[in-house]
Amino acid sequence: MAKPKVVVTGGAGFIGSHTVVELANAGYEPIIIDNFSNSEKQVIARLTQITGRPFTVHELDCGNRDALTSALDSDVFGVIHFAAFKSVSASGRDPLGYYRNNLGSTTSLLSAMQQKKVDNFVFSSSCTVYGQPDVLPVTEETPMKAAESVYGRTKQICEDIINDLVRSEKSLRAVTLRYFNPVGAHESALIGELPLGTPENLLPYITQTAVGLRQQLTIFGNDYPTVDGTCVRDYIHVVDLAKAHVRALDWLRDQKPERGSFNEVFNLGTGRGTSVLEAVQAFERVTAKPLPYTIGPRRHGDVIQTYADATKANRVLGWKAERSIDDALRDAYRWQVGLQQRS
Repeated sequence: MAKPKVVVTGGAGFIGSHTVVELANAGYEPIIIDNFSNSEKQVIARLTQITGRPFTVHELDCGNRDALTSALDSDVFGVIHFAAFKSVSASGRDPLGYYRNNLGSTTSLLSAMQQKKVDNFVFSSSCTVYGQPDVLPVTEETPMKAAESVYGRTKQICEDIINDLVRSEKSLRAVTLRYFNPVGAHESALIGELPLGTPENLLPYITQTAVGLRQQLTIFGNDYPTVDGTCVRDYIHVVDLAKAHVRALDWLRDQKPERGSFNEVFNLGTGRGTSVLEAVQAFERVTAKPLPYTIGPRRHGDVIQTYADATKANRVLGWKAERSIDDALRDAYRWQVGLQQRS
């Protein structure tokens, strides 16, 4: 029996597109909402190529509540909300834009869901909500500190909005997924991270440098109190991350109505920290490609080091990261090479 319809905002983006694939593979019917401001329309054709099925797509901005309400059918089971600006450094340059987009899209979407009585919500959050944690690894009970970036602050506020809404009504059932650092690409090399302009994240900059699009990689700071002076992150393969959203929806379907309204929070990571320099060295090892890089000044808003304790997701959702950073680096490079061949 077919599983329910699920609306995926930002469904043509990096994490959204991979989640659409995994939802379709699991029998759900994904409905994509995207304004294509940070993605490309040919992604939709590639999703069809991967899954062998067409998708319903609504091209609209998630800040437009009326358009969202029209796009939400009454038989939709739930919504996964990815649509947001996500660059730490860009958020410092354009704080108003980040507040307007990230908060506005979330409140408009929750309002549309209320109107159409769609009660199941999966929110794309981030480990940036923890700020610079005092103790590692980070659990869901780790206290939130002041966010190191405007982007992180928007995620903190969105989580507050969801919690306030849960307290105000009896129907909203939410799962908040706090991602650590998504990397990699689909094994088909048909979808992957596709930043517009200069990449803000490490892996696209690495792969673009490896194929000659960039002269060299800049590592922002090598004087942090870490294993080699560079920032440490928990790099999680995007396919593992996508599968966690399927598990979250399956879990929501199993919850009894009498439980009422709730917001359950899960960390999603591998539980292992990798420094920027270690990631560069691993890329060179798995691809046999030398990677020119230089050391630059620290970048404002960067957390020194963080990695996840994902025990709760393992125990409650039955989810665990299965792919290594070597897998992610290899897949990301194959995706970049495929882009070059198609251009």
